Amino acid sequence: MATIDYASAGVNRKGADKLVERIGSLVKGTLNKRVVGGVGGYASLYDIGGGRMIAASTDGVGTKLKLAFELGAHDTVGIDLVAMSVNDLLCTGAEPLFFLDYFATGRLKNQVAARVIGGVAEGCRQASCALVGGETAEMPDLYREGEYDLAGFAVGLLERKRMLPSAKLRPGDALIGVASSGFHSNGYSLLRRLLPGSGPERKKRARQLLEPTRIYVRSVLPLARAGWVRGLSHVTGSGVLNIPRMGEQVGYRLEYPTASELPDVFGWVRSLKRVEVGELYRTFNMGIGLVVATEPAKAASVLKRLRAAGETAWRVGEVVERRRGKPSEVHVTDRAGGRPLSFTVPYA
Repeated sequence: MATIDYASAGVNRKGADKLVERIGSLVKGTLNKRVVGGVGGYASLYDIGGGRMIAASTDGVGTKLKLAFELGAHDTVGIDLVAMSVNDLLCTGAEPLFFLDYFATGRLKNQVAARVIGGVAEGCRQASCALVGGETAEMPDLYREGEYDLAGFAVGLLERKRMLPSAKLRPGDALIGVASSGFHSNGYSLLRRLLPGSGPERKKRARQLLEPTRIYVRSVLPLARAGWVRGLSHVTGSGVLNIPRMGEQVGYRLEYPTASELPDVFGWVRSLKRVEVGELYRTFNMGIGLVVATEPAKAASVLKRLRAAGETAWRVGEVVERRRGKPSEVHVTDRAGGRPLSFTVPYA
């Protein structure tokens, strides 16, 4: 059976990158001296004075919603919506303050909408932030019967001196991987292509794929505030290519956990052998939803605190020197496929 990739599933990552480049000049014309970070970062930062900054991030749930429609399971996609933004805020060192959602549908069904917003509220509780408002739009000419779309944004606050990534990030720093709950909310245009066509097995796997995105705020933010974190990477779309976003001046070496340490759903996707291993790591989180960089002397303590907070976490690698004349690279050793397989993914 021929292998498939994200592009053949209809997602043009290169095109998206080109769009970001193209709109850069348009965005730049709107900025002022208070803008610290903008397009391309995990969140945008705005200096409000007094050594403090506002952080803002926006996202959606994507085609994971198609599985919610198929199964009539609307209670957890709201958690995904909150998670995608607040985990991004966390990567700047910000504490999420509040969240707003946008729910759009062809014909409003109050029972379904209430279940969806209930999930948003639960996500906000998990992130310790307030759900302060939102917008509901009914557009019968735009959406199919029974379908809806979700978007939202989160706003947070941080002290400038605690901004991440830290200037202290350097070769030799330890990398700690914090487990994901599953595939989170990225790559579903490809994942849905891998599902069986029908029957109990399809329903079983679809329900596994609906497992909501893990929210890391409560377990990781205290470590960042204590100065124990030098960089954070929320591993979302494009997989390991998210890791150099914590610092392109260095490289990264990671060894992933074995199959027995990861949720079964990752083993199922591997067993299909329809996606090349490198493409898996360029598209999905592959069991690690957040990567924490810390100084080596603190690595054991960071691991202990993460586990005490309820996280599954491993020391998975280290920050390395960036090769001269090369972009930042992620060196991956995959141990979940039965035999170790090593490859390099350039951040380009």
